[in-house]
Amino acid sequence: MYIILVYDINQKRVGKMLRLCRKYLNWIQNSVFEGEISEVKLTELKFNALKIMNPQTDSLIIFKTRQEKWLDKEVIGLERADIDNFL
Repeated sequence: MYIILVYDINQKRVGKMLRLCRKYLNWIQNSVFEGEISEVKLTELKFNALKIMNPQTDSLIIFKTRQEKWLDKEVIGLERADIDNFL
């Protein structure tokens, strides 16, 4: 599956969440990640994110689609991290 993940985490924990998300997904903008991920890896990511988060004050939002081709993405302005691979 292809996901877009966004988070709003207390500044004390944001570094840990950033490092965690980079293990599974491509960083595209502050607190925003995207990429292909298996159901097992997504479950693992969510489990580890809950260890970092305070559910009373922090949030994690995951948008899912079957494949990237079903997502129409438009970037206006600076694209912080281009994830296209040129061969």
